[in-house]
Amino acid sequence: MASKSSVEYYSNIKEMSPIRAIAETLMNNHLVRKVDIREAYELAKNQPGVSVTDLPMYPEFVKLHNLPADAKVINDCHGNIVGRTAKARRFYHRLSPSLKNKLESDFREAVWQMQHYPLIKAEAVLGMDKDLMLKATFVTTESDAANLFFWLLNFAPYESLKEEYEASPKLPIQDIILVAFNEWTCDDDFYNNVGAPQLALVDEKHNVMVNLGMRYFGERKKGTLTMAWTSGIRIGMAACHGGIKEIDFSTCVNPEYHKLGKRSIAFYGLSGTGKSSHTNNADNAGTLPEGFSKVVLHDDAFQIDLENKLCRVWEPTLFDKTDSRTVDHPDWKYTLALMNHTVLDVNGKLIPYGQDIRNSNGRALFDRSLLGKYVNRCAFPKALVWLMKDSILPPALKLEDKYLAIAMGAALMTQRNRAENVAEEELNKLVFEPFANPFRVYELYRDVEAFLKVADTGADFYCFNSRGYWRESDDILEPIPLNTSLTLQTAILMDQLQWEPWDLLPGSMIPTKESVEAILPGYYDRYHSNLRINYDKYIAVMKDRFQQRKDFLKSSDLTERPEIQEKLIQSLQVNAD
Repeated sequence: MASKSSVEYYSNIKEMSPIRAIAETLMNNHLVRKVDIREAYELAKNQPGVSVTDLPMYPEFVKLHNLPADAKVINDCHGNIVGRTAKARRFYHRLSPSLKNKLESDFREAVWQMQHYPLIKAEAVLGMDKDLMLKATFVTTESDAANLFFWLLNFAPYESLKEEYEASPKLPIQDIILVAFNEWTCDDDFYNNVGAPQLALVDEKHNVMVNLGMRYFGERKKGTLTMAWTSGIRIGMAACHGGIKEIDFSTCVNPEYHKLGKRSIAFYGLSGTGKSSHTNNADNAGTLPEGFSKVVLHDDAFQIDLENKLCRVWEPTLFDKTDSRTVDHPDWKYTLALMNHTVLDVNGKLIPYGQDIRNSNGRALFDRSLLGKYVNRCAFPKALVWLMKDSILPPALKLEDKYLAIAMGAALMTQRNRAENVAEEELNKLVFEPFANPFRVYELYRDVEAFLKVADTGADFYCFNSRGYWRESDDILEPIPLNTSLTLQTAILMDQLQWEPWDLLPGSMIPTKESVEAILPGYYDRYHSNLRINYDKYIAVMKDRFQQRKDFLKSSDLTERPEIQEKLIQSLQVNAD
C-alpha cells in the first residue's frame, strides 16, 4: 500500500493532532455507513437540489464502474455560494495555542451535531500512477451524497484501483481524511458567515481537511487535492497547479524530426490565461509537423518527481468551467456530473445548458478521455511556461537566469480590471498567486526550493504574455492572438528559435529576428520593446510592476531562506534609465 494508516504512521501516537484524532474517531464510528460509487449515485439522485437530466453519463466510465447502463448526468444546484470561499479557511498550524484549542473544541461540537444525522463514508485513491498513490476517506451526511458521488468521480473509487494500490510502494505519508457537514450551526464571529457559518479547516501536517457549512463541490475537490500536493512536497516533489502534455516527434512523417524524440511542456496560469488552451490544443493551431503523437497528463494538477525525472498525475477526470460551451459542444459527450447548470425541457428531454445562464461558475466533471490520448506519467518537462496577463512583457521570454525564472513563478501575477468596480489606484496594483497555485498551504519557500531543483534538473523556463503587449498605454495594446502563442510553443518544442538577451530585463531573452520571422513574419517589429509608443511611460510602468514583484517577495516567508530570497529579488532588476 502507499500512504499509511495512523497506527502505521505515528510511532508515537501522541504526535497525532487532535484534529486528526477527532476526524478519525468519527470515520471509525460504527454508525457511519460505507458506500461505493453505485450506492452514492442512487443516493445523490434523491438529494434536494439535485436534478436528473436526460444527458447520458459518459458510457465508458459507466462500464468501468459498473453503474446502471442507463445512468444519466445529475445536476446539483446550490444557493448563493457557487464557488470556493477563501475567507472560510483557517490554517490550524498557523494559529496560537488558544485558537488551536478553540478550533479543536468547535470541531468536536460540529462532529457531535453531525452524529444526529445519517452518516456515510467512501474511500478513494489519489494518484493514477502506481508509484504515487494515496488513500483518502470522505465522511459526510447522507444529505451531502451528491458531493460524495462527485468526489468518487473526480478521484478513483478505492475498489477500482485496490490491486494497484496495495502493490504500490509505501510512502511516509498519512492517509487523507476529509470531513464535511453542510448543516453546521455556530454563532461565532471567528468564522466566515454568509447567512450561515462556514469553515474550511486545514491541517496539512496531518492530512485532514474539514468543510463545515459549505455545499460547493470545489471545496471537497481542492481540499483533498491540496492534501495530495502537500504530501508530494513532503516527499521532495514539486507540486503543480498546471497542465502538461508530451509530444512524440519520433512518429512524424518527416524523419528529420525524429531526433527530437519525446518532449513535454507544462503551463502554469490563473483562470483565463490560456492554461487549458495550450495544454489541450490538438495540434497547436496546425503548427506541429505531420504525424506527431500527443498525450496529455492533465490540464490542472500533477506532481514532478525530481528523483526519477517524471511527472505523475493525481486525478482521472477534469473539473471545468462551462461558460464557453454551447449546448451542441462535443465535450458534453464526456460529462460525468454537473453543478449549477440551467436545465431546460427540449422536446420532452431535460437538457443541461452551459454558458453560465443560471449563475456564474457553472462546472462539469468530464472524463479525461476528453483530452484525447492520456497517460498517468510523462517525461520530465523540457519547458515550463508561466502564463501572465502583464502588458509590459513581450509575447514570449526565455528566462535564462534560474533565479529570474523562479522569481517570475513565485511572483506570478494578475491584475484587477474595471469590471470589478475598484478604484483607479487599485487597477495599478498587482495581485500575486505564486506558481498559479491558490491552494498552497505550506511555506512559499518550499515551492521555490522545489522549482529551483526543477531548473537544476534540466528544465527550461519561459514566460508567455496572454493579455496583449503595450502599444500606446496599458489599455491600448498590441494583440497577442492565441495562435501566435501556440506557434511559439511549437517553436520552443522543436528548437526553431534562437534567442538574444532582452536588455530591459537581464537574465531574460527574446527570439532573434531571423528565427522568429521565419515562422511569424512581422513579429519582431510588432513586439520589439524599443518600438513602444509613450516609451517613457512604458518603462515607468515596467519598473513599478517589477518593484511590486520585489516587494511581494520581500514580504513573504522567503525571509526564512534569506540567501535564496536575496537572489530572487536581485534577479528582478529592470535595466532602464
